[in-house]
Amino acid sequence: MNKYDYLVDRLNNKDVLVRLESLRELKAMIDRGEIEATVSGDDVNNHIHTTYSFSPYSPTKAIWMAYTSGLKTAGIMDHDSLSGAREFIEAGKIIGMLTTIGTECRASMKGTPLETLRINNPDQKGVAYMALHGVPHQNIDAVIDFFKPYSEARNRRNRKMIENINKLTAGVDIVLDFDRDVLPLSNSFLGGSVTERHLLYALSKKITERFGKGQAVVDFLENDFGMPISAKVRAFLMDPDNAVYEYDLLGALKSNLVEKFYIDATDECPPVKEVIALGQRIGAISAYAYLGDVGDSVTGDKKAQKFEDSYIDLLFETIKGLGFNAVTYMPSRNTMEQLRRVRALCDKYGLFQISGEDINSPRQKFICEAQRNPEFANLHDATFALIKHEQDATSDIKNAMFYVEGVTGNYTAF
Repeated sequence: MNKYDYLVDRLNNKDVLVRLESLRELKAMIDRGEIEATVSGDDVNNHIHTTYSFSPYSPTKAIWMAYTSGLKTAGIMDHDSLSGAREFIEAGKIIGMLTTIGTECRASMKGTPLETLRINNPDQKGVAYMALHGVPHQNIDAVIDFFKPYSEARNRRNRKMIENINKLTAGVDIVLDFDRDVLPLSNSFLGGSVTERHLLYALSKKITERFGKGQAVVDFLENDFGMPISAKVRAFLMDPDNAVYEYDLLGALKSNLVEKFYIDATDECPPVKEVIALGQRIGAISAYAYLGDVGDSVTGDKKAQKFEDSYIDLLFETIKGLGFNAVTYMPSRNTMEQLRRVRALCDKYGLFQISGEDINSPRQKFICEAQRNPEFANLHDATFALIKHEQDATSDIKNAMFYVEGVTGNYTAF
């Protein structure tokens, strides 16, 4: 292994100091001309997951991938966690990339007009994905502390879902243990979260241990799990040389198996009003994550399903009334008709627009080519406004984009 490959490999080392030092050495090699510098364009991405939720990339490796992909800016967005944020910020400084930090969570919509509807969560009605963008850096720990009890509740449910998975695999000699097989795949011991993807990745590893790769795996999925497999996914799973085989297997399982072991999330989903109130106190930007009806899933991990589009006007009335500041969406995942409708409603209700491609798999590209459409130029500008908000609010909370006198900066709840 040459020096370059050695250093890139170390960007995912378990030790954060090793990760950052490896990035510094890579930057030094660039500065000396030993590695050709990447020329960035105008592409931005505000929704990159790391190993502090589920991802092939540590915060440092995520920054390196963003840099070598040609991104101009990068944003961390982990589930129920901001514990990777400081590393992400430092890695950005090392490589010379502008960054923004935030966290994503599932919030309970109980008590709102949406509580009985399937919103943007494929697995459960009455629960919505939302994000806190642009968290001022002095308030990172406030966010981490807020989500700690919810992560603990999530792990209690994760253990029960492992029991359900084991019932499904009882006939093929596959048994998962949460402590032995799942937790080591996460950064939970460092404040990261454990998601359904961790459970399915652990199961993917067990399946390949049991059946190898190729036809035996496809037969198992179809015959034992009764799973339909698309031609695209089948080609991935039939390829014994597929370097990201277990991630592709995870995607297939997530699309078709979750409903067989899923247990509704309750205690781990904070009330939406509490998350919005947190965002107001700390000077972050609360954003509803628009999904839209899904046809052929771009990422291969979602089945065709109806979400918000049939009641889109009610959705926007509700999120505006709740106090959301923004809507975040991904141009590559929706039709132009869907996007134009959402953008028009954002304008109507005065909601800030934020973009980001959901990166949690090695097949996903850091750059969203759909966003290069001149019609989405506002999303590029919005990213720099988001970064400026974060920098300004870090210097003085009163400079937060949605600062409210007497609300923002009030930490009595902590």
